[in-house]
This record gives sequence, C-alpha cells and structure tokens, in this order.
Amino acid sequence: MESVLNMRKKELLNVMDDELLEKLYGFCYARTSGSYEAQELCSDIIYELVKAAHTEGSIDSPYPFIWRLARNVYADFLEREKRHSAVFYEGDSETVLSVIAEPEREDDSDALLGSVYRRIAFLTKAYREVMILFYIDGMSTAEIAKHQDTSETAVRQRLFSARKKIRSEVDEMNEMYDRPVALDRIEYVLYGMGNPGWSDPRKVCTRQFSKHIIWLCHKKPMSASEIAYELNVPTVYVEEELEILEEGENDRYGLLRKLENGKYAINFILIDRETIRTANGIYLEAFPGVCDIIIDFIEKNKEEYLSFPYLNRKTDLNLILWQQLHKIAASFSDCVERILCGKYFASAGAVDRPFSVVGYVANGKMYGGGQDSVRAENVCGYAKILLINNYNTRIRRHFSCNLNVAQDPQVQLALRAVDGLALCQLSETEREYAAKAIDCGYLYREGEMLYTKILVSDLKDQPGLFELTMRLNEGFFDREAEIVAGRIAGLIRRTVPEYLLAEWRLFNVLAGLPVLDHLIERLIERGILMPPEDGLGAEGCWMSVAR
Repeated sequence: MESVLNMRKKELLNVMDDELLEKLYGFCYARTSGSYEAQELCSDIIYELVKAAHTEGSIDSPYPFIWRLARNVYADFLEREKRHSAVFYEGDSETVLSVIAEPEREDDSDALLGSVYRRIAFLTKAYREVMILFYIDGMSTAEIAKHQDTSETAVRQRLFSARKKIRSEVDEMNEMYDRPVALDRIEYVLYGMGNPGWSDPRKVCTRQFSKHIIWLCHKKPMSASEIAYELNVPTVYVEEELEILEEGENDRYGLLRKLENGKYAINFILIDRETIRTANGIYLEAFPGVCDIIIDFIEKNKEEYLSFPYLNRKTDLNLILWQQLHKIAASFSDCVERILCGKYFASAGAVDRPFSVVGYVANGKMYGGGQDSVRAENVCGYAKILLINNYNTRIRRHFSCNLNVAQDPQVQLALRAVDGLALCQLSETEREYAAKAIDCGYLYREGEMLYTKILVSDLKDQPGLFELTMRLNEGFFDREAEIVAGRIAGLIRRTVPEYLLAEWRLFNVLAGLPVLDHLIERLIERGILMPPEDGLGAEGCWMSVAR
C-alpha cells in the first residue's frame, strides 16, 4: 500500500480497496475462533471506518488510524452485547438508503459515500441483499448463507463481486442520477373476461410504476437491471414490483411471465395506440354493410322476438332488443372469429384458464360495455335466480357482481311483483323501496298494483333465450367477415408475441369493440331503439328464475 500523509477523514473511502479488506479480515481471523466470528468483526470494523469517513477532521496517515480503529473495535467486540447495541443499525436497511443525503459537491467524500449506498440499491437482488446484510445489517457470511439458503462460498463471491461492481460503476451511477425519472403518465384500458373471482391480475396494476414496467416488457423481454436503468429507479424496487406483477392477485395468473433467461415478458395481449386504432378501423370499415344486415334481420323477426315466453305481464320490443343487443353486435365478430380459427390460427391452440386479461394503451376512446351477473337461491319463493345487467355507453349498470340478492330490497320487490304485487301489502319502508325500484326501472305501477318491468324468463327457457339472435351467425356476414378476418390475422401476426398467439381471440374482441356503440347509435337514429333518459332503466337488466 502506498503511504498517504495528512489526509482528511472524508478521504478514507479512497483507500478502502480489496487489499486492505483482505488484511483486515486476516487481522480478524487471527483474533477470533473461526470465519464466522471473523466476518462479524470485520464487518464491524468496516462499518466504523465508513462512519469515520463521514465526519469532519483530518489524520496524519490513514493506515495507523485504520489499525487503531480496528483494535478499538476488537476491544468492543469482546463485550458482545455492548458492541451489538452500539454498532449495528437495528432498523430497516432500506431506511439507511433513503436517508443518505444528496451530494453537494463532486469532490466531497459525502458524494462518494452516497454513491456507494446508491450503488448498493441498484445492484441486482442476489448481490444487493448480501451487501445490505453484511455491511448494513452486520450479518456474518454464515448467517447470510443460512438466510439465503446458500453456501458461505457463494456469499463471499457475491460480496467480492458486489464490492468490485460498486467501485467500477460509481461514476456511472453519478451520471445516471443526473437523468430525470422517466415515469410519465401512461394509462391502459384493461378488460377481464371470465370469472374474476379465480384470479384478476388487474388489481395489482394500479401504480404508474407498474404500468411503465409492463410497457417496457411489452416491447421486449427485460431484466430487472435493464428496467431499473430505463426508469432510473433502484433495482430493489423493480425486483419487488416484478414479483408482484408475475404473481398477480394470488400467484395463479400474472401480467408478466419470467423467462428461462431470467428476463420478464408480458403475459397478456397489450395493444399500442396505433395498433388498436388500426384494428378498430378494420371493423368500422365493414360496419355500414354489417349494420344494414342487422337492421334488416330485426325488421323481419320482430314478431318472433315478441313471441318468446317471458313471464312479465307485458313486454315490448325495445326491452327485448336491449337485452339481445350485446349478442347481436357480437354476432359479426363471432363470424370473424370462426374464420380466424379455421383459416389462420387452427394450430395456435387455446387458452385454458377461468379468467383472461386483454387491453390497449388508452387513446381517448372507450368502446363497448360489459355484463355483470349474479346468482341466488331461495329468495322470495324462487329456488334459483339469475340476474343480469348489460351496460354500455347508453346504459348504466344497476349492480355489480358482488350484489347480494337476499339483502337487496329493490330486487326482492321485482321478484315479488312478477305476477303482480298489491300496494296495500307493503309496509311504509317497503313503499319507499318500491318508489326507488320504480325510479330505476325495476317496477312499474298500474293503479294499486306493482309489476316487474325488467324482463323475466323461466330458467327452463334459458337455452332458447338468444336462439333467434344466434341465427345471425349462419352465413349473414360471410363476405364482410372474410375480408375483416384476413386483415385482422395479418395484424395479429405482426404485433402479438409468438407465445401469446393462443390468445388471438382476445385481440379480435378488442378489434370489434366499436361495433356495439356504433350499432346502438344507428338503431337509435332509425327509431328502432329508445334509450332511458338518464341511462338507468329497465333496458339492459333482466333475470331468469325457477320456482
């Protein structure tokens, strides 16, 4: 070691190289019972040296100072309990990283100390953890090995590599910290299809941090350190977020998947702005012809729609068409899907899980709607109940999937009023609920009687409820569907990763989203549909029951 005289304490870090560390370890090993205690003592000495380097003052020569400090620490080491309380930091190691002050001057040793700690934060997990456990938490290599379920040799190798990485990349980290954080606002429109109670990974994708990680992995598979560099965020936080996004809600289905090479790739179809506009445009180009076919079909089949054996006292075509509308609009995309399946993706396989996510980068447009369904048993004299609410740009939802029919007085009144319910049978409280049920479209009043306004059918007739609408799939759109399928297939091949091709159906669903909204508006213009004034009425809500 080269002799250095008259040094400021803050320059001590400059002489802490591997040669010095090895000599300090030899000093400790000679004075302890083995490598276990030697590692503990050596970590205490290094800790005290870092503390000394963070103080004011100067020293005549660094090495006599270092060895004096080492002997003093050794003396304290003999009083184990006193040493442990005086030297080790007992709190969260992440807190240490967060309280390091930003450097004010490049030549200040605070900058070097801060860079060292920040570099620890940016190391990948295996190396970062041993650095924190050894230098900040003060654990021995044996303790770290037990904690990480690995060997002491592996721990020592990681410590050596991490120390080397910190020294060689401090300059790079200083440069990196001059970069602005890259978390500009990004939003996705994410649809879930199937049973969300099984596992819905959308619930863990609410932070901008999560969304940016997903976007980077959408472009190409990336490692934690690559993502950290792109976002200018410590690797420790990226790794934790990656674990969450991979596991999803309950470790069944995540928005990211981990590849064999350790990198992370997107695990669902996410379409960028340009692609979703292109996909929607393909469907919209075919819409005028498709819409004419649908309108002609409705006009020719009015009487058959009205002939279905609903249980209501009276029904009208408007409510029936609102009930059927999602199936009517989907009939065209179903035809496209059939062609895609047989002609373009026959060998792509199929997805076998109860719930799937698909989405696109928000582009100012929200298409389509959704459906909430609730099942109940033994309520108001009915053995089984299926309650459905279709919603879209013109229809607001009445309830969500977590509705408890047994605790909803308005729905119960709708059940009781299927055959008619006399007002005189209601208590004052029930009259208040009845008024609300009338206002939202569940009921209507004729004289002193209440009747159910939303469509009600018998569960035994459920298989035939959409039978008439499903005839639209029988060759009505073949010419238009062939053209759309060819263009959509090409877009899928160009934009969807090979390993996600089995989910091509979900891409087609997003592509066809505009059809429903455009169909609704065209039918309203033609006087075939009438929407509720405030968006909430009997339209779109219906139920099937079994006594």
